[in-house]
Amino acid sequence: MASGGGIARARLAEERKAWRKNHPHGFVAKPETLPDGSVNLMVWRCIIPGKEGTDWEGGYFPLTMQFTEDYPTNAPSCKFPSGFFHINVYDSGAAWKPSITVRQILIGIQELFDDPNPNSAAQNISYELYRKDMEEYRKRVRQQAKKYPSAL
Repeated sequence: MASGGGIARARLAEERKAWRKNHPHGFVAKPETLPDGSVNLMVWRCIIPGKEGTDWEGGYFPLTMQFTEDYPTNAPSCKFPSGFFHINVYDSGAAWKPSITVRQILIGIQELFDDPNPNSAAQNISYELYRKDMEEYRKRVRQQAKKYPSAL
């Protein structure tokens, strides 16, 4: 294993321990369990709850985080299910600081749900609805929230 991989795995083990002791209510973030029962710290299965009082409320949105041996220097890949409706959902990540933790990533994504950046649109249909038909955009968000009910 490269020394960077040791650093990545040690950091992720530390973050997992901290998460288990204290994490935001409704959020889930846990490393993937392999068929042999071992834990793969490099892939985390996460759930991000929609914030109360927003159109995202009631939804529990699945996200997979794939870390590389270069973490925390490089950002993990964050993937929502295919067809996820949001202006800023890209195939690749954005700006990154090595000091950012799994907790901060998930809370930041939750904030982005209801406060998207239309100047950095990744999906044309959600962008166009957001700009031209806010009621339809909000309706689609509420439909998506119902599509992902609590898994807890």
